[in-house]
Amino acid sequence: MTSEEAIAWIHGRLTFGIRPGLRRVEALLKRLGNPEKEVAMIHIAGTNGKGSTVSYLRSLLEENGLHVGTFTSPHIESFNERIEINGTFISDEDLVGWVERVQPIVVQMDAEEDVTGITQFEIITAIALGYFAEQKVDVALIEVGLGGLLDSTNVITPILTAITTIGMDHMDVLGDTVEAIAAHKAGIVKPGVPLVTGNISEPALSVIDAKAKENNAATYHMGEGYQVKYRHPDPSWGEVFDFENEQGKIKHLITPMLGRHQPENAGVAIQLYALYCAQQQVPFTAKNVRNGLKKAHWPARMEKLSQEPLVILDGAHNTHAMTRLVDTMKEEFGDYRIHILFSALETKNISEMLEQLLQIPQADIYMTTFDFPKAVNLAAGYQEIDSKRISTVSLWQFGLAELLEKMTNEDLLLVTGSLYFVSEVRELLRSIGGSND
Repeated sequence: MTSEEAIAWIHGRLTFGIRPGLRRVEALLKRLGNPEKEVAMIHIAGTNGKGSTVSYLRSLLEENGLHVGTFTSPHIESFNERIEINGTFISDEDLVGWVERVQPIVVQMDAEEDVTGITQFEIITAIALGYFAEQKVDVALIEVGLGGLLDSTNVITPILTAITTIGMDHMDVLGDTVEAIAAHKAGIVKPGVPLVTGNISEPALSVIDAKAKENNAATYHMGEGYQVKYRHPDPSWGEVFDFENEQGKIKHLITPMLGRHQPENAGVAIQLYALYCAQQQVPFTAKNVRNGLKKAHWPARMEKLSQEPLVILDGAHNTHAMTRLVDTMKEEFGDYRIHILFSALETKNISEMLEQLLQIPQADIYMTTFDFPKAVNLAAGYQEIDSKRISTVSLWQFGLAELLEKMTNEDLLLVTGSLYFVSEVRELLRSIGGSND
């Protein structure tokens, strides 16, 4: 089996869609010898900010010389990046080896009525957990795929948990109120396992608190268990902030990722790191925090792909993320003429996302589509929201070329919307030398 064949087989399970529930993945893991029981893990949920938090935390833990596994989704550059150890993607050889182990079990399960139809994400979850156990990582950081309670990653018993943010997304699966969504996210809370929360407002926080209390789980809320004080943008690229918890205060920390919300994501990571260090009796030092944060990198999240002209990629794929993106653009790029190349999936609130983007003064929006299931239909008339500032481009490659051709150093191109779309644009721009990172 080649790696292409292995990935094609995994993707072939997309026909089973999203099927919340743990029964199938538990059955698969049992037949693999329950590798999830062999690894210390930290479980991270949230509407937005999960990936950035995982990236910061991985870098912090690596400063202590630890062997750190990360399981994230979706991928931006290659499928293998979903499963990493210390920033190195799972090799094609290891991925093929795991698919060859899992495939016959899945075929057998498909013949059994109660566990038939295991999904793509459930299979990837099991492979990641098996790989981390096989490689004997010191700790694995597991990002929730969707929700929490019924997400396939919720088969683990972590040593720490975190919920970064709560916003309106995946309402078709999680419910259409913040309380319902918070209840799903709080499903990762486990008896006696400490929980760190990010910038979460009432009433979502009260739902999470109730779940934590029920499970006798200590909570560390932003603004209570630890403090994050935003200072100002970093002149080079990033944000400057102070962090404080019961261990003390660390001033003038710098995140290499842009946006006022990034210190909040970093704060969640630092608090998790502090708790991990206390649990495992390893040193927690300001030097490690400072150095670790600087090394964090998360592609397609306020990522500067080119300086001249300035090209920024940000996978703001729901209204919660779009609000934060718009705030950042208004605060930090007011001197530029802003052009936006945007596409999204029909499952999202596209009208609201466009209305948010229109709040960026004088920005013009090029709305496009891409080759992906449920990608936006340009015939739906979204440009009528503001026909003067929104135009449609049927082939994004032509729209991108047209924009780049007319840009000067006073212009900024923002590529945003679906992460799947942004990753396609990123791949093309990097292949033609559009990156100077």
